[in-house]
Amino acid sequence: MSILEKIYARARERNAKVVFPELGDPRVAKAAARLQADGLCQPMPLADICDAQIEVLTQARGMKEAIARRLLAKPLYRAAAMVATGQADAMVAGADSATKRVIEAASIAIGLDPKITTPSSFFLMLFPDGRSLIFTDCAVNVAPSQDELIDIARATAASAQGLLGAPRVALLSYSTGESGQGHSVDLTRGAANALADLGIDSFGPIQADAALNQAIAAKKGVQSGDFNVLVFPDLNAGNIGYKLCQELASAQALGPFLQGFRKPVCDLSRGASVEDIVAATAVTVATG
Repeated sequence: MSILEKIYARARERNAKVVFPELGDPRVAKAAARLQADGLCQPMPLADICDAQIEVLTQARGMKEAIARRLLAKPLYRAAAMVATGQADAMVAGADSATKRVIEAASIAIGLDPKITTPSSFFLMLFPDGRSLIFTDCAVNVAPSQDELIDIARATAASAQGLLGAPRVALLSYSTGESGQGHSVDLTRGAANALADLGIDSFGPIQADAALNQAIAAKKGVQSGDFNVLVFPDLNAGNIGYKLCQELASAQALGPFLQGFRKPVCDLSRGASVEDIVAATAVTVATG
């Protein structure tokens, strides 16, 4: 059974209610119909504005009712409020909305997990040779600090646990181990040391080839080259990296999935196909 088949099986078991605020997009509508037909989730349209949604914004966020109603008139905010109130278990959006807008709505209506201070994202990368890897952060944080990098890696390790089993986290750099110097190398090294103190199986800094190839890892003094979570040092590297894998290695990139929120949120790529939306929704449900 492939990783995607396992994810689909888990999604069917959970049968979660998923709100799609962009059902007007033909791709989203077709994906929602397929998800329901395949029993992967219960697609939810936007509910009417209700007192519970208003209370999420007025009580938890301290805003005035008039402002809350104005925000809830926007599909992304109302969908996020539905998740916050339990009317839905997860939100899948982004096919027709910028990542920034999806994050804003989730941050205000759902809020961050108390253990995480940095919202981030990951892609589940499925390669033709059968390998499954998680790439992070390729969509949200432009130039993370050391503390933000630690937050990103912690959240992604938890996500990986539900998708790939035991996470092995590689903090990528242009240098491996003690061989290089520079601000970004030092930042990555500090984050790796902090993760080790937290008991997370991780190593860094490490070059991408050493993280993925055991023979190269051995030559560079790294015990193993079979990491399944790749943490990129910044958004430039992460975004370029996952797109190169798509174009040159025909990898399927599912996501980006947002992390750090109290409840599951998926931010689709605006170029997502119907198949991508179906798979991304299943992953959102399976990891929720």
